[in-house]
Amino acid sequence: MRGYVYSKIRQGLKKTSFAFTRREYLFMIVMGGIAGAVGGFGAIGFRKLILAVAQLGWGNVTGMEGKDLLSMALVAPFWLKILIPSLGGLLVGIIVFFFAQEAKGHGVPEVMEAVALKDGRMRTRVVFAKAFASAICIGSGGSVGREGPIVQIGSAISSALGRWVKMSGGRLRILVACGPAAGIAATFNAPMAGALFSLEIILSELAALRFIPIVVSSVIATALSRHYLGNYPAFEIPPYDLLHHSELLLYLILGVLAGVVAFIFIRLLYGMEDFFERWNLPEFVKPAIGGSIIGCIGIFFPQVFGVGYESITQALHGEIFGVMLLGILVAKILATSITIGSGSSGGIFAPSLFMGAFLGGAFGQIVHVLFPSTTAAPGAYALVGMGAVVAGTTRAPITAMIIIFEMTANYRIILPLMFACTIGLVVSARLSRESIYTLKLVRRGVNIHGGKELNVLKRLKVAQVMVHEIELVSPSATLNELFTRMMASSHNHFFVLGNDNRICGHISLATLRPILKDYETVRDVIIASDLMDHNVAVVKAEESLDMVMQLFGKFDLREIPVTDKGQLVGTIRRSDVIEAYNREIFKLDMSSSFATSLRLQQKMHTQRVSLGGGFQILEANVADEFVGKSLEDLRLRERFGATVLTIKREPEAGDEGDSYIHPEASTVIQRGDTLILFGLQRDFARFPTG
Repeated sequence: MRGYVYSKIRQGLKKTSFAFTRREYLFMIVMGGIAGAVGGFGAIGFRKLILAVAQLGWGNVTGMEGKDLLSMALVAPFWLKILIPSLGGLLVGIIVFFFAQEAKGHGVPEVMEAVALKDGRMRTRVVFAKAFASAICIGSGGSVGREGPIVQIGSAISSALGRWVKMSGGRLRILVACGPAAGIAATFNAPMAGALFSLEIILSELAALRFIPIVVSSVIATALSRHYLGNYPAFEIPPYDLLHHSELLLYLILGVLAGVVAFIFIRLLYGMEDFFERWNLPEFVKPAIGGSIIGCIGIFFPQVFGVGYESITQALHGEIFGVMLLGILVAKILATSITIGSGSSGGIFAPSLFMGAFLGGAFGQIVHVLFPSTTAAPGAYALVGMGAVVAGTTRAPITAMIIIFEMTANYRIILPLMFACTIGLVVSARLSRESIYTLKLVRRGVNIHGGKELNVLKRLKVAQVMVHEIELVSPSATLNELFTRMMASSHNHFFVLGNDNRICGHISLATLRPILKDYETVRDVIIASDLMDHNVAVVKAEESLDMVMQLFGKFDLREIPVTDKGQLVGTIRRSDVIEAYNREIFKLDMSSSFATSLRLQQKMHTQRVSLGGGFQILEANVADEFVGKSLEDLRLRERFGATVLTIKREPEAGDEGDSYIHPEASTVIQRGDTLILFGLQRDFARFPTG
């Protein structure tokens, strides 16, 4: 019945949504423009801050004020190449550890998580922590890029702006996506790439209401960047071209190599994170150790310091030769992985461009020696390699193609660029399902591709669902007292309070049933302490519901007491969690009803997100054997240990969008339904799916 009511309300809202469309567009365009202006100035200011740090750390010592980081590092003594990155790492560690943990790492996954799980809400302090941490890291020689920090800074500013004007969750998510568009556009002088980056990576969907403000934000940020920093491509290159169609075979091979390099980079980066995580040292010390290692690498390969645009330009112009290209490539992969893995702050977009340029440059020199008359100059392969590695690491091939085109203002290389980017993406995806961004989230148990159904439990907190009443009994309470109170209560569990005012056990109605036949004999003999189950769990009010569901599944509970600052404040019930889940799914569905989305991710038959402790949330199409049967008939909990959170049903003729059915014992499964289930991974291994 509830699912039917939700469906009818949804249909009514969709019929009235068009009345708000014009006003909605205008409001979001204005807000997108403001976000673009703020994001553009933020990107410009961040670049100035990096330059100031670099001049303070390297320029004053080497006597080369006004030069780029590579030029200063080349003339620096070896001890300075170790000292400055070490000091920079220590400062970054202190900022991250004491001010904002979100400033750690490359930034984009945090924005993706905020958009997917937190309605676009980000702490304002992230703006300052990320700006200073990343500027110090890059300026002192950390082997990272400035794009990830700019994305996170722009998003945090947009989030603060949206919360200031009290925007709703759906609008706020769009506004937060305007920040990355502005940052990327201003950084690379690439408005199309900035917009596509947000749509392809941050939102993973296309819709008019989302597309328009993001484009406006990107255009305004680019205009500001061109005014203050000049209107010229990020890299000045010769006019490369495809000399012969047979060259496409060579670009195919380059795409395969780029996919492999992207996979190696992804795995090594998170391998380094795990490596440093195992060190029993204060967290703020680890970036300093990482900086020392980077300094040692920089003694032999100073090209790894900083963003590396100067070195990329050299590779594009063919100014670095032979084995040196491959040596710098390996050094850069290692240096970037250590920088981020040790806990420093910076992006991976520019390092991906760097790796692609040096991989392509080395490959181009080899094939140009072998086939001099039918191949372009090595710089052409370096250019295509940049896009191919970016496509492989980020899994955003359209952004990779467009950003290379816009950064170089060279359309003549577009055919091999499209070909190699596609091949690099396919190879990398075959080797690793997750991108360099989504893998960080998956390791936390967040499945961006799974959509809202799989992630809702992580964003809901116990305090939002709990009830403040809780049934407490003394250990000496008699069976007569217990039975009388349970008959008058809506709670399934009574919690036994010990002498120290701590819960020491619980009694369920199911525990009392077997002894009711002897009730008259034992009513005044048996007491609560004789009946209670000592397997009791307690949750905190600020914990997420995915943790609560794990406890429900582990101890087979229906109710858990809740504490806040050590005080018992209420209880949370399994039925209330499922009800809240469906209510939140309904709200999320309504927030997206003003625009029809085109998902860029292909829908899978089964999707999973791991929650830890062996538990999973599974989204699965129903098997034929389930069709026409009620949930009571299927007995999914008894057979598979599965709790049905909600049922996603395909739209009927004339309707738009899926509907969500609250699971009840009498609910009958229909063909085409999708079940959202909670349970243990080992049980789901034998769960039948359609």
